[in-house]
Amino acid sequence: MSFERQNIEKMQGYAPGEQTGTADTIKLNTNENPYPPSPEVAAALKEIDVAALRRYPTPMADSFREAASRLHNISMEQIIATNGGDELLRLVLTTYIEQQDTIAVCKPSYSLYPVLAQIQGCRFEEIPLNDDWSMPEDFIEQLQKSAAKLVIIVNPNAPTGMLLPAAYLAKIAESFSGLLLIDEAYVDFVDPELNYDSISLIHEHENILILRTLSKAYSLAGLRFGYGIGASSLIAPMMYKTRDSYNTDHISQKLATAAIESFEYAQENCNRIRESRNRLREDLNELGLSAAESQSNFILCQVPQAIGAQNLYRHLKQKNILVRYFDQDRLRDKLRISIGSDTENATLVAAIKEALSK
Repeated sequence: MSFERQNIEKMQGYAPGEQTGTADTIKLNTNENPYPPSPEVAAALKEIDVAALRRYPTPMADSFREAASRLHNISMEQIIATNGGDELLRLVLTTYIEQQDTIAVCKPSYSLYPVLAQIQGCRFEEIPLNDDWSMPEDFIEQLQKSAAKLVIIVNPNAPTGMLLPAAYLAKIAESFSGLLLIDEAYVDFVDPELNYDSISLIHEHENILILRTLSKAYSLAGLRFGYGIGASSLIAPMMYKTRDSYNTDHISQKLATAAIESFEYAQENCNRIRESRNRLREDLNELGLSAAESQSNFILCQVPQAIGAQNLYRHLKQKNILVRYFDQDRLRDKLRISIGSDTENATLVAAIKEALSK
């Protein structure tokens, strides 16, 4: 006898990338930062007063929200702190989406989205990207036809690394009667010369909500801390109605505040990752693993049919190098590779050369 709700019993859960406790494994499968958090984060951790843990944390993570509001030049009321970016996704569905409402996404996209839709009991509409991973010309028309109440666009896209300009996102918001959630988990890795800025859009469009995380650029994937940015009218219902009473703990609030206050340190690491990304892409292309330009901290490359993506993934795993293989349509001939340190990237390239030589 099962006590699960019927939709939960039928669904498959989210499958995260492989984790390993082996120190000598080169982990390039979950888009983590190869560099440590800032010295300010380390100092904040040392200064944690254990006695303070007997009390509940600040409910709204005010110190973090104040720091984030200064960084983005917006008000605290336009920011909500969450337990990772994934909690913000859950809050949006819990707060704004009824059962049987439609959620629309691009395809391919973050594989957690359909799982959250199934949990909520929603309809899920996938709008395929073009063969070159660009948006279809009739995307807005397809979106309107779907009658979606929410559209989620991860920008830069995962797993492709492609970036949509802010002007295009504004066009979607203007034409769409529902809520536009822009998942910007990887936005800090965008080339600064592109002058990408979506936060200014929240002042003009009350149906835009932006997801940010400290997992990637700030090297805090193990902390589980994210935040949402939007009009105060969008933030307030999540903040005061559907959010867990103490959704972020005392330690994570202290470290997250220290991290975002050391924004310059994170940007220096992002610059290093961008440079490594360009070198790795060139190396992969020279080996015949066609890799499109990416604005994220990973590269999606096509593996020659002679060896096959799954075979190469297995070969690298035997060499203690983890990359991400997706057993999905349009992705079975590709691998997604996180940008590691230059030493890790060089080891990866050498291992791929060895595999191709066989």
